Amino acid sequence: MRVTQGMLSNNMLRNVSNSYSNLGKYMDQLSTGKKINKPSDDPVVAMKGMNYRSQVSDIEQFQRNIGEVHNWMDNSDSALDKSTQALQRLRELATQAANGTYEEGQRENIAEEVDQLKEHLVEIANTKVNNKYIFNGTATTGTDGEPPVSIDDDGTIDQLSTNTNTVKIEVADGTNLPVNVNPEEVFGDENSNVFKDVEAFSQALKDDDQAGLEDALNNLDNRIDDVVSVRADLGARMNRVELIENRIKDQEVTATRMMSDNEDADMEEVIMNLTTQESVHRAALSAGSRIIQPTLMDFLR
Repeated sequence: MRVTQGMLSNNMLRNVSNSYSNLGKYMDQLSTGKKINKPSDDPVVAMKGMNYRSQVSDIEQFQRNIGEVHNWMDNSDSALDKSTQALQRLRELATQAANGTYEEGQRENIAEEVDQLKEHLVEIANTKVNNKYIFNGTATTGTDGEPPVSIDDDGTIDQLSTNTNTVKIEVADGTNLPVNVNPEEVFGDENSNVFKDVEAFSQALKDDDQAGLEDALNNLDNRIDDVVSVRADLGARMNRVELIENRIKDQEVTATRMMSDNEDADMEEVIMNLTTQESVHRAALSAGSRIIQPTLMDFLR
């Protein structure tokens, strides 16, 4: 096969162009820290990278969701703790008032504290976090814009309309965790609720009704048991959230490492390849200069 000057020149130019392309690739890897900068560089790496990024994105969303779960549960637990304290104080007052040595005036003083504790329980039932009622199921903005529990001007309960639907938040792939507390299990329903019990207790104090005071004591014991039971269930769910959160953190570390192994360039290797390619490129240019032979024009200048 006859090799011409044109063939040598064309081959030299093609090889120099390829050398420039390799230099550009290694420079891109060095400046970006990534193995590829467009899908065509390596479709397999690009496809795996999309999957790993989706996984990391999902994990980050689950972590944000878990933060919202903590917000619901921590505030619910705090509210239940305050409810328990209020009910225990009411029980103490009921125990004291049931003592026959108390006079009418003293029981009226106790009734004033009971009324204040009832309003305190109403405030707890209407607890809002991030402008959401946490004791009103999925109706977090209230019923027709009104709070779950409202009081008349005379201090009696005007409305008790609690939503008992379960609020669920996805904390892992396919895992939707109930985050709220059923308000009826804590405060009762329209027919039988802690507010009516406290109102009856207050009225028994004002009427000096010994039998009513004994009933109030029994009712308060039952309400305390209900709150303790609900809080125990909430505590079990909070423990589960912690286990899920730890698992999600482990998944984040694994997914991030896999994404890094797939996409991130080995900088030491890239620098070594770039240095080698620079030497090869200089050699190619030097050899190319020898291939281009002088022409008649060179001698005519």
